[in-house]
Amino acid sequence: MTKVCGARGELCLAERILLLLRAYHYASAPQDELMTHTLLVTGGAGFIGSAVVREVLSASAWRVVNVDKLTYSGNPGSLADVAGNPRYNFIQADIADAAAMRAAFEIFEPDAVMHLAAESHVDRSIDNPAAFLETNVRGTFVLLEEARRYWKTLTASDSPKARDFRFHHISTDEVFGDLSGGESFFTEKTPYAPSSPYSASKAASDHLVRAWQRTYGLPTLVTNCSNNYGPRQFPEKLIPLTILNALAGRELPVYGDGGQIRDWLHVEDHVRALLLVLARGRVGETYAVGGHCEKKNIDVVRAICELLEEMAPQKPTGVSRYADLIRFVRDRPGHDSRYAIDASKIAAELGWRPRESFATGLRKTVRWYLDNETWWRAVLDGSYRCERLGTRV
Repeated sequence: MTKVCGARGELCLAERILLLLRAYHYASAPQDELMTHTLLVTGGAGFIGSAVVREVLSASAWRVVNVDKLTYSGNPGSLADVAGNPRYNFIQADIADAAAMRAAFEIFEPDAVMHLAAESHVDRSIDNPAAFLETNVRGTFVLLEEARRYWKTLTASDSPKARDFRFHHISTDEVFGDLSGGESFFTEKTPYAPSSPYSASKAASDHLVRAWQRTYGLPTLVTNCSNNYGPRQFPEKLIPLTILNALAGRELPVYGDGGQIRDWLHVEDHVRALLLVLARGRVGETYAVGGHCEKKNIDVVRAICELLEEMAPQKPTGVSRYADLIRFVRDRPGHDSRYAIDASKIAAELGWRPRESFATGLRKTVRWYLDNETWWRAVLDGSYRCERLGTRV
């Protein structure tokens, strides 16, 4: 494992040596190993990022360099299956640390970047917006600048990597705001109208990426996805929070009347889309990725309760039906009422469509949490205890 330590901007000397030794190991590898490409993933210990890392390592010969700060939602346990893979490298670092990012580019010389590192929970952004600006805006700026510096060295040396290098920025449909009135779906042309500190910070990062492409020519790609779900999601999000609260016999909070609509996308479908865009997407383009699956929040919670009745019939003491735990609580400030994506562009250009229905995907997700108690208990042993966030207004 490689780490960054000390004050911002400085790598420990011993850790620089470890990085160089690791780089030397690759330089002395067999010729067929040298032909392997390198993908730098930021936020690779998070929910979507770890799914990307696992998929790339299992489905290709690419090396993966995972840069993650390991904040509360970064979980090395999500990468336990690949931790021993010789093509996997981990750097614990903040993407806002320019020296650390420069070292990562110079030593590992990636062929592509997939930028997933972000603060991503709306409720947390209400309580502490500064952290979202630091990571999502400033961190993206630093990463873009170091990617541009590295790419310029490739172009100056006429490296064949320069032509194929890509910077893929992964974002959210929340930047588009609230679908209402006669609007039907978000598309790549929908004007930005973010409602929360989180979505505003992601909107800013999207604009930075597009500006670096237009002004400096950096070969960028942007994707905006709908609500993800699946195994290994941090339990502050609706689906895992509902599963774990129900198993513990705690109340199942539903904001407002639960009528907010989200377009649900299984994380494995999302990863397939991301890799297709990276491989075949047109430079400078944006691709909207949705699950074609609109559900009201209350219906999602009730569906989870029904699955648990079947799959976990031994309920906590005092609970006769999981659905009896549902409680309607004060709505989130600025809560958007509906998100829905028109994913026809990525379908037409790249042939992507979701494979997982919500019924099959939700069943698999509930099953995973039931079968992986060790994973989520370790998460709950940290600073998060399934409490409500986003109330400091």
